[in-house]
Amino acid sequence: MKSKYLVSFFIISFFTSCSYNSEDDLIEAIIIEDFVTYEANIKPIIDNNCIGCHNSPPVNGAPMTLTTYNSVVEAIENRNLIGRISTNDLSSLMPFGGPRLPQNLIDLVIQWEQEGLLEN
Repeated sequence: MKSKYLVSFFIISFFTSCSYNSEDDLIEAIIIEDFVTYEANIKPIIDNNCIGCHNSPPVNGAPMTLTTYNSVVEAIENRNLIGRISTNDLSSLMPFGGPRLPQNLIDLVIQWEQEGLLEN
């Protein structure tokens, strides 16, 4: 008998807790204020995966440095950085000689570009 009351209580609680005051409450846009930025999101990816070769000066045949915000932006805009980190072609794979970056990190770099390459 107690279990019947307990089940009834949970059902009633569930349906009454899912109420709304107006249709506007259901369609209100969720505003995400956080954007991907170089300092918070991209610099750690570069520092942990790219600086070994793309330091200042570059080593191991790396064609450019990726040590500053401006150098990374330039590499994205003019040197196909996203294409290089996204490829599955083993001869072009970055980091060179290592495993491809995880897709979630590549997606973060792509999102950063799409959001306007914000610095801070």
